[in-house]
Amino acid sequence: MRYMRHAKGALTVVAATAACHTLMSAGYTWVQGSRATADHTMFSGAFEFLLTTAASWALMPLLLWVGMRVMGETGNAVLVLVGGLVWVGVSGYSIDAIDRPGGHMPIPALAAYVLLCTGLAGVDPARSR
Repeated sequence: MRYMRHAKGALTVVAATAACHTLMSAGYTWVQGSRATADHTMFSGAFEFLLTTAASWALMPLLLWVGMRVMGETGNAVLVLVGGLVWVGVSGYSIDAIDRPGGHMPIPALAAYVLLCTGLAGVDPARSR
């Protein structure tokens, strides 16, 4: 029955990744609009950029946890902690790719993230004893 936990994890990770990627795309479009209407000061759009990035980084572990709980799975600490930290790394590394009009994270990076977290979804420290 371990395959069902992986399937639930895959569904949760894909949905969370899509939501956080969409949030970042929309947020960085907001940043570009803010920079265009500002008086071109050095920090124009900085608040919007930080808010968008922080929201995405905080939302990912929350979505992973809620998604797995909705699917009826417990013992998701490894997925939530490692998945959240890896999301910070992947999205932080890809910020230049997404922080431009029409920008998106590289598909291989998103696919690798989904595969890694799908594998992590099967880890339940309480059951391994």
